[in-house]
Amino acid sequence: MNTFMPGMYMPVSPIHPASQHYYGFARQQPMSYKSLQEALTLVKQAVAGEREDELFYEYLISVAPSQEEKEIIISIRNDERKHNQMFRKIYQDFTGQSIVVPANATFEKPVSYLDGIRKALFGELGAVERYRDIRAGLPTRYYRDMVFEILTDEQKHATKYNYILNLNVRSV
Repeated sequence: MNTFMPGMYMPVSPIHPASQHYYGFARQQPMSYKSLQEALTLVKQAVAGEREDELFYEYLISVAPSQEEKEIIISIRNDERKHNQMFRKIYQDFTGQSIVVPANATFEKPVSYLDGIRKALFGELGAVERYRDIRAGLPTRYYRDMVFEILTDEQKHATKYNYILNLNVRSV
């Protein structure tokens, strides 16, 4: 069946589905600018700091000045737990191995609550940059969509931390 319908993807070249037609020439395009191996290394790094992150969130929750801020940080912590499970699944699915992390982690207590919130905000923004590279290295849409969910959550978290900072700047 060679019927073309609008919106249907029609590869230009049978050689590679990522080929594109450019000014009359078929051009070979790489599948991604990151490799699966690079993505899996970054996934392992993302999971490795999980215990330290957990301790950090528990500290922020314990010193948050209002119930609203506690609930916001609890929701972020819960999302981070979900992300951790999603990254573990991705790693397991591609390698057949589980990621093992040491249980005896410690964290550096921030100078103040607001310093911790600032650290958390910039941590979320840094995660977005790293997770884009993970997404780029994954070979299928299923896994890329999982990481897209994590990416958008991280952006949402950064916005929530900005909100918390704004609340506290107004009250100073």
